[in-house]
Amino acid sequence: MAAHDVTPNRSVLLDLKKRIKLTQGGYKILKMKRDGLIIEFFEVLEKARKMREGVSSDYESAMEKITIARAVEGEIAVKSAAYALKADPQVKLGSKSIMGMMVPKVEAEKIHTNMVDKGYGVISTSAYIEEAAAAFEKLLDTLVRAAEVETTMKKLLDEIEKTKRRVNALEFKIIPELKEAERFVKFSLEEMDRENTTRLKHLKRKGAAEE
Repeated sequence: MAAHDVTPNRSVLLDLKKRIKLTQGGYKILKMKRDGLIIEFFEVLEKARKMREGVSSDYESAMEKITIARAVEGEIAVKSAAYALKADPQVKLGSKSIMGMMVPKVEAEKIHTNMVDKGYGVISTSAYIEEAAAAFEKLLDTLVRAAEVETTMKKLLDEIEKTKRRVNALEFKIIPELKEAERFVKFSLEEMDRENTTRLKHLKRKGAAEE
C-alpha cells in the first residue's frame, strides 16, 4: 500500500490504526510459531542424526550376517529360506500435529515374524540364517522409523521457510507501509486543520475590518 494512495480522512486513519494493531498481533504470533518450529526442527534433526547412525549400523550388521549365512549354508539355502517366508510386512500411514502442522506418522506391522509365519522349520535352517533374518527385520524396522523422522524434518524445514517469508513480509513491507500511510494521513489531516484555522482567522480579521 503506497501512502499517497489513501484518502486522508478520519475514518481512514481509524481503519489504518486497526489494521496496524491486527497486523502487529499476527506478526507476533507468526514469530512465536517460527521460533517454536525452529526449536522442534533441531529436536527432530538430532533424532534424524541418531536414526541415520542406526540405519548405517543395522545395515552393516545385516550384511555381515547374510554374508556369513551364505558362506556357511550356501546361496541356495539362504534363498530357499527367503522364498519360504509367509509374513507380509505392512506400513501404516497416519498423521500427527506439530505446532499446528500435520506431519506423517509411519508405523510398521508384521516385520518381526514368529516361526509359523517364517514358512520354514527350525530344523531345516541354521542359526546363521535365523540371525540374518532377524538382522534384516531389525533393519527394516529402523528404516521405517527413519522415514518418518526424515519426512517430518523436511516438512518442518519447508514450514519454517514459509513462516519466515511471511514474518519478513510483515516486518519489512506490510507493517512499514501501513505505518507510512498512517503518518501520511496524520500529516495531511494536520495540514488541513492548520489551513482551516488560518482560513478562519483570516475571515475573522476580514469581518472585523469591515465593521
